[in-house]
Amino acid sequence: MWRTLHPNVKTRITTSFLSRVVGSMVFPFMAIYFTTHLGAALAGTLLLAAGIVQFLAGLYGGALADALGRRRTLLTGEGLKLLAFTLMLLGNLHGPNPWLTFAALLLVNVSGGLINPAAEAMLVDVSTPDTRTFMYAVNYWAVNLSILIGTLIGGWLYHDHFTLLLALLVGMSVLTAALCFALMTETRAASPTARADLGLTPLLRSYAQVITDRPFLLFVLGGILILSIEFTRTNHIAVHLAQNFPHADWHGLTLDGVRAASVLTAINTLLIVALTAPVARWLTGRDPHRPMHAGFALFAIGFAGLAYSTHLPTLIAASVILSIGELLYVPTRQALLSDLIPEERRGAYLATHGQVFTISKWIAALGLPVGAAIGGAGMAAALLLLGALGSLLTALALRRTVGERMARA
Repeated sequence: MWRTLHPNVKTRITTSFLSRVVGSMVFPFMAIYFTTHLGAALAGTLLLAAGIVQFLAGLYGGALADALGRRRTLLTGEGLKLLAFTLMLLGNLHGPNPWLTFAALLLVNVSGGLINPAAEAMLVDVSTPDTRTFMYAVNYWAVNLSILIGTLIGGWLYHDHFTLLLALLVGMSVLTAALCFALMTETRAASPTARADLGLTPLLRSYAQVITDRPFLLFVLGGILILSIEFTRTNHIAVHLAQNFPHADWHGLTLDGVRAASVLTAINTLLIVALTAPVARWLTGRDPHRPMHAGFALFAIGFAGLAYSTHLPTLIAASVILSIGELLYVPTRQALLSDLIPEERRGAYLATHGQVFTISKWIAALGLPVGAAIGGAGMAAALLLLGALGSLLTALALRRTVGERMARA
């Protein structure tokens, strides 16, 4: 199946994998970097500002991908990313310079806002309904493997070899930009009215169409609820295990709640990496609706188990269950998303959908106070409810889309 994919798809998956391997060695530790050099309060404010910049850049990048073309927008983002990494390296060659590093981080977020919607739109442009589930499954496998490799290496090298990691970022950015330039072809020509389309009014008009598309909004809301479940891993579930998990000795190794959370995350990641290929083969050619909804259910059940239990075998079983759910729903949902998006507005639609992650993190942050108020059992019930509502909204979105198509026919 890999050989049958469009060259743009293979190039995008390859360059994304390479970028994430090195990026995962650095960016998960930027909060530590800014806290060390600027203090926790200022570091939090700066990272929040960086997140807002990324949110706005992503929206504008989607419109650019529709107006200027996918390849042109993506290559512009790659150039900005290379400039940002170079500034970050120069700012830390002779000791840390947190303000130049922060300026470079803002530029990294702007570049991501250009690259991601353009690349996502390009994947949809060159794929077919028959290949999308496999394509997204392979991409998801590559993402998880790259993060696993990068985070492990970065954890060892961050403190003593931070400058080396930044140099690797620059070198990898040169390589990925060159691969994109040499191997990617344009899938959507620039609009004849491209210059006029880049103003604020056309931008708002483009997104006004998106937010009035009810099936798409229902699908986005369903995705927000499902992803909100996952992001409780880093707040409620992490605190729940840290406070309530009974310390245990295993062959001389003391396992506390923090270490247990790390082990469970590692199990999840390793299962995704190991099982993506066979699950992708099983999903290929099947109707994606039933596997997706089964995945939603297993995902919610697994996380409910993590939110409630402190029994290690139960926690491991829950991690296996949610991993299977994740393998089922991620590629099938991505494939069905493509059917909801008008061809002429793919950049704007995918940029809007990209904000699902940001909004889900905001909602999941409520898990700390809510979990403290309602306890583990209440939080487990809340996660099951989120899963059911997310599945329902997604089903309604897809049903409305089918109904509208039949009416137009």
